[in-house]
Amino acid sequence: MSGPMDRIVIVGAGQAGFQAAASLREAGYAGSLTLIGEEAALPYQRPPLSKAYLAGKTDARGLLLRQDSFFAEHAILHRAGTRVAAIDRASRSLRLSDGERVAYDHLILATGTRNRPLPVPGTGLAGVHQLRSLDDADGLRAAIEGAGRIVVIGAGFIGLEFAAVCAGRGLSVTVIEAADRVMARAVSPETSEAFRAFHEEAGVTFLFGAGVSAIEGEGGKVSAVRTADGRFLPADLVLVGIGVVPNQELAEAAGLPVRDGIEVDAFLATSDPAISSIGDCARFPTRFASGMPGGDRLRIESVQNAVDQGRCLAARLTGRPSAYDAVPWFWSDQGPRKLQIAGLAAPGDASVVRRTGAGFSVFRFRAGALSAVESVDRPADHMAARRLLAAAKTVTPEQAADPDFDLKALATR
Repeated sequence: MSGPMDRIVIVGAGQAGFQAAASLREAGYAGSLTLIGEEAALPYQRPPLSKAYLAGKTDARGLLLRQDSFFAEHAILHRAGTRVAAIDRASRSLRLSDGERVAYDHLILATGTRNRPLPVPGTGLAGVHQLRSLDDADGLRAAIEGAGRIVVIGAGFIGLEFAAVCAGRGLSVTVIEAADRVMARAVSPETSEAFRAFHEEAGVTFLFGAGVSAIEGEGGKVSAVRTADGRFLPADLVLVGIGVVPNQELAEAAGLPVRDGIEVDAFLATSDPAISSIGDCARFPTRFASGMPGGDRLRIESVQNAVDQGRCLAARLTGRPSAYDAVPWFWSDQGPRKLQIAGLAAPGDASVVRRTGAGFSVFRFRAGALSAVESVDRPADHMAARRLLAAAKTVTPEQAADPDFDLKALATR
């Protein structure tokens, strides 16, 4: 924190940006607070888009993080449908796409991510979708009604959650994945194998180690997906879910360091003391990445990280600084199965499986220390893992594999 902060401006009205604004007011910040977002909607939750929202279990109002009245009551100026074109660090101001200038004393970049494009012909055909926004989800909801054959490109969380919704409606679903297993970047081979089996039991077909060479159409509408090895898959609807890239262009154009995200320190500050960055777009140091291939700095795409970083930054900007040290955790609901992950595993981390009842957990170890726990329908294991990782306690592989060993007692000791 440097100098007076009568005006804080937040670029990005997703989970991280909203949380920063709400936490600033909760912490007693009384200055001008502006939240700028490109979408026309109020800030909303994204995770349900691929699950409950597509399945019709919630509506758009149920996704909202807060109702409109919250922003007025807390004196947060929410500028929806507004795009920031540039940052002028010298004058501490933003230039909006319409030429308007917005001054700041402190700027928070919570610009998030966007979907990684699929670099093949045919992605512009009607019936080819991605899923990132509420508008995307609305388009998918309508498209599913008239589709019988679904092709999903990418077996990550989004692709599998969508596949589960479609299979649950009795639709034909084929998932194409370049890797040799589902969720390969996120979970152990043991968890991948279990979820492959879950989805296949529900009727989903997988093609592993397969690339896509083209999406083909008739009359401007998708009709098939062609794989790199020549297979031809008829399709009425295609969902592309091959990951995301950080929205770092504003920061980069302003001369801030970026590398797969906007570089920040342990306090979420950029190289400019008047600018911080949080959420999916921020690349930060964390002890939980120690020993991983990319070093101890990384981006994390999760609600937990967005919320915790928003709170951490609000505390710093209101005079209570502390380094960000929250335990990373994630979840994915795929049909009736709930996957919960605590910590960060590297590809070479050892695995130990703990089976109790219908569910199981995979404990990951790096250099002999607990690095992550993947729990399937085992919420108690997940909560114990979060406590163990937060306190830097460990459990031996033998203890982890023993279903009678009391994890909760160790975690709370």
